[in-house]
Amino acid sequence: MRTRPRRGRIAALTAILTAVPALWLSAPAAHAAPEPTATPAAHRSADTGPAVRHDTSPTLRSMAAHARHHGHHGKKEQDDDPGEERLPHPPASPIPDPVVQSSPGGPSAPSTGANFEGIGAGNYSITGVPPDPNAAVGASQIVETVNTAYAVYSKSGTTVLAPTDTSTLWSGFGGSCQSTNDGDAVVRWDTLAGRWVVTQFANVSSASGPYYECVAVSTGADATGSYYRYSFQYANFPDYPKLSVWPDAYYITYNMFTASGSFLNAEACALNRSAMLTGATATQQCFTTSSSYGGLLGADLDGSTAPPAGEPELMVGLGTTSTTLAYWKFHVDWTTTSNSTFTGPSTLTVASYTTACGSSGTCVPQSGTSTQLDSLSDRLMFRLAYRNFGDHESLVVNHAVTAGSSVGVRWYELRLSGGNPTVYQQGTYAPDSTYRWMGSIAEDKVGNIALGYSQSSSSVHPSIRYTGRLAGDTLGTMTQGEVTAITGGGSQTTYSRWGDYTSMVVDPADDCTFWYTNEYIPANGNFNWHTRLASFTLPNCGSTSTNDFSVSVSPASSSVTAGSSATTTVSTAVTSGSAQSVSLSASGLPSGATATFNPTSVTAGNSSTLTVATSSSTPAGTYNITVTGTGSSATHTATYTLTVSSGSGGGITNGGFEAGSLTGWTSVGTTTVVNSGAHSGTYAARVGGTSPTNGDSSIAQTFTAPSGTSTLGFSYNVTCPDTVTYDWARATLKDNTTGTTTTVLAKTCVSSSGWINKTASVTAGHSYTLTLISHDDNYTGDATYTRYDDVTVS
Repeated sequence: MRTRPRRGRIAALTAILTAVPALWLSAPAAHAAPEPTATPAAHRSADTGPAVRHDTSPTLRSMAAHARHHGHHGKKEQDDDPGEERLPHPPASPIPDPVVQSSPGGPSAPSTGANFEGIGAGNYSITGVPPDPNAAVGASQIVETVNTAYAVYSKSGTTVLAPTDTSTLWSGFGGSCQSTNDGDAVVRWDTLAGRWVVTQFANVSSASGPYYECVAVSTGADATGSYYRYSFQYANFPDYPKLSVWPDAYYITYNMFTASGSFLNAEACALNRSAMLTGATATQQCFTTSSSYGGLLGADLDGSTAPPAGEPELMVGLGTTSTTLAYWKFHVDWTTTSNSTFTGPSTLTVASYTTACGSSGTCVPQSGTSTQLDSLSDRLMFRLAYRNFGDHESLVVNHAVTAGSSVGVRWYELRLSGGNPTVYQQGTYAPDSTYRWMGSIAEDKVGNIALGYSQSSSSVHPSIRYTGRLAGDTLGTMTQGEVTAITGGGSQTTYSRWGDYTSMVVDPADDCTFWYTNEYIPANGNFNWHTRLASFTLPNCGSTSTNDFSVSVSPASSSVTAGSSATTTVSTAVTSGSAQSVSLSASGLPSGATATFNPTSVTAGNSSTLTVATSSSTPAGTYNITVTGTGSSATHTATYTLTVSSGSGGGITNGGFEAGSLTGWTSVGTTTVVNSGAHSGTYAARVGGTSPTNGDSSIAQTFTAPSGTSTLGFSYNVTCPDTVTYDWARATLKDNTTGTTTTVLAKTCVSSSGWINKTASVTAGHSYTLTLISHDDNYTGDATYTRYDDVTVS
């Protein structure tokens, strides 16, 4: 029986081993140690404890001079197997992606800079896939890592240290960090300390462990100098390590697997940064999630402004539904370790999405081959880039999603409010039918956002592209033109794994220049990948010759019932030059609504309160209100999204289904939300299917009738081509306080009823359960379904 493979340590078929003798991973031993079971909830991990080994190295340049530059000599993955286990990820969304950007940005494009070759087949012996390229930029150098190699460049592209096995960093260290070169290397630049941090796991070919994460922190700003080296131990296999820098710790997240490759949970570890910056003895504190989550990313600091003192590390992953992300807060206390906490998961609602490429995750086409590439859509993509702008804290992150018939990059800008993330803007970049995936995203010091990714189609080889948007542009849109860093000359013809992650970082020297690192192939093949490093800037970063400002709103969206009001704070900030007076106005209001600002104008750097008041006649729907700030030298806008539900919803949650989901409702059988043919607004619930179903499908909600209300109302539209003997729509209202049940809608079967309103009496203070039903006898050719909308209590 073949052992289940896993990312980072993959068992290979004997035939493949015979055909490809130099693979990056051999099969585990036949008799593995007993496997622990997954834990049901977040808890402190037994991996917590001191580094098992640490020292101070000679200079890297001296160690590299004695190393053999013949490529990989340890074990790493040949990673392409249809049995590979996917991480937990949400089910497909019942509706199309509502935030797709289906057209490219404008004519202006990022200003290109350096563009040069990184580690690859031209300068390093390649024996496996994927390369997993990432890079970090320091004061004067660039460090790139791939799975098993490390190189240092100047910012003009001159090679300072030629590609060298990453394990060279641990020469003379002893143990598995020195003796293996197992891969999954990550490099970061610690901006606050001016140091390099490099990680790589070790001993991953062991059938029983222990396993190790090797961590090296430079003693200065020269990446070829000496390092403080550490080895931390793990009982289970710590796959897919992702490193992030925060003032109180270096945080690393893992996907934990058993020896045979079964997924356990995500694990997050805090490493004592202050100790490691001095080469002192260091410990780690680790916590795990439940088995429902994997692929967490920790907030990774960009810029020289630290987060507020004591702010915990934020970690984010995909949620368990198609409208959510999940997040955790990691507070570490190095003095009293029992005070450390890992709280979550908490839910962050986002626009509906479907992870790319269905259940397998593999569907990205390439030119000239039938081999498709893995989208790695079961996780967020490295990095979760954090920046403190002073007036707000912002994080950006991305993942691969279905976009029509292809794949696009869903990206988010999150902002912290009361310590919790909120969605400030989001979009899916898919301007045409070409597949885009494996993204990385970051912000410069003025809030411009850059997004890089791989791009491929059945007529184009995988290539490297990037785009961006300017601070103050229309929210949710990449407004800059798309730039191709390099067009691939070939496709990967046998293996589906491509990358695992790419890298978008910001140059700390000016905090404006973006550097993007990704892979391409110059000709059809497998172990012939190359990597590329490209730099570029976006307009208006770094210039102080012109007075300028930005406009933002928080919260960025609100929901009200018709006749009610919503408020948001409109903030301005000086982005260059001196402060100026900014006049505020709003457009795009729904019918019957008014907007007022208090005050109506501000000096840049100050804020105003926007109140949007709707009337009872304001139609239900979702409206994008444009907030415009007009100054003497510039005009900028921000978008405030207002969702209006019809009438008074009373105690009903999401009665108009304008959340685009069945949030608030309990669903049985075949149910969904549709965005056409609603009674009012954009969405309605559809109970039953357009193909025959068997028995009752229903949605139900329990609520308490608020004071002053007496009537429940809803609208229904039944499609029933049969007779009421076999198929029907029906609705019941149970008074849970008295135990009585009322049939609000008796069994009804009409071929096409159109929208019909129904009401029932309710008593304020009583608890009720409303059940909306559609029954179908599963007979071929006469599917019955019912749409419901605008459920209110008034």
